[in-house]
Amino acid sequence: MTLREVAASAWEHVPAAEATLDVRDSFAFEAQSGPLGQVLENLFANAVDHVGETVTITVGSLGGDADAPTGFYVADDGSGIAPEDRAAVFEPGHTSDDHGTGLGLAIVEQFVESQGWHVTVVGSADWGARFEIHGVESV
Repeated sequence: MTLREVAASAWEHVPAAEATLDVRDSFAFEAQSGPLGQVLENLFANAVDHVGETVTITVGSLGGDADAPTGFYVADDGSGIAPEDRAAVFEPGHTSDDHGTGLGLAIVEQFVESQGWHVTVVGSADWGARFEIHGVESV
C-alpha cells in the first residue's frame, strides 16, 4: 500500500465537503490497511472538528530522502495545539470539544504503537497541528 492510497481512501469517510486534502508525496510501506485507514480518518476528522469545515489537511513523508522516508505526517492549517497540551491529547477521554469522546487520538496512538512506530504532535507558525508518525519502513 502507499501513503497516497490509504489517505485517499480514509478521506472518503470524512464528512467535510469544503475541506481540502493535499497529499504532498507518497511511499509504499507495510501496515494493516484497515486500522491505518482508521488512524488517518481519525486525524482528518479531528482537524475538521477543531479547525472547521474549510480546513486544509496536508499529508507527506518524513526524514530520509525520497527513496527512504522514515515516516509520515498529517498537518492542518488551524491554530495548532499549545505545547503544554500536546502530551495530553493522546490520553483516553481527553477532549477540548464539548461533544467529543476523547478517544480518536488515543486510538491513533494505540495503533501506531502496535506497529512499532511512534507518534508525536508538533506545531509551528507555518501550520497548525502536525502529527508525525516515525519508524515507518518503506518497502
